[in-house]
Amino acid sequence: MQAVVRVYLLVVSWVDAWGQSALALAFRLWLAKVFFMSGLTKIKSWDTTLSLFEWEYAVPLIPPVPAAYLATGAELLLPVMLVLGLGSRFAAAGLFVVNWMALISYPDISPAGINDHYFWGAMALVLAVYGGGKLALDRWIGHLVTRDKPQSVARPVVA
Repeated sequence: MQAVVRVYLLVVSWVDAWGQSALALAFRLWLAKVFFMSGLTKIKSWDTTLSLFEWEYAVPLIPPVPAAYLATGAELLLPVMLVLGLGSRFAAAGLFVVNWMALISYPDISPAGINDHYFWGAMALVLAVYGGGKLALDRWIGHLVTRDKPQSVARPVVA
């Protein structure tokens, strides 16, 4: 019985230490693939993209041509940042906004498409709030920056 408990505690400690990071990596890779492929589709047929932003998508507050450039740029740059884990929270928040704009801008989206956007939005929101995890460049850069700082003055011990 003790062996079972030890194995259980080992698994729980591993999940505590690495589970969030593994899930964050899976979310980062999934979102990156979805949005990067969308960006590639846009640049592959740029005339069609401009036409869609002009006549199909009702992006609020932004004229169609700048909206097309912004959306395409975000879909090509932010996924790369996510894969690297560089500026993970910023990249995820940016993709959350792109996803939200796509959801509200296209009136003919199917119910399945709406569900996909909800799913992607939830993943992006989790990453924006919790970050890219231990397997992200953000974490390593943070360790390099804080390791080189001088130690603070020791606080007095209160009995």
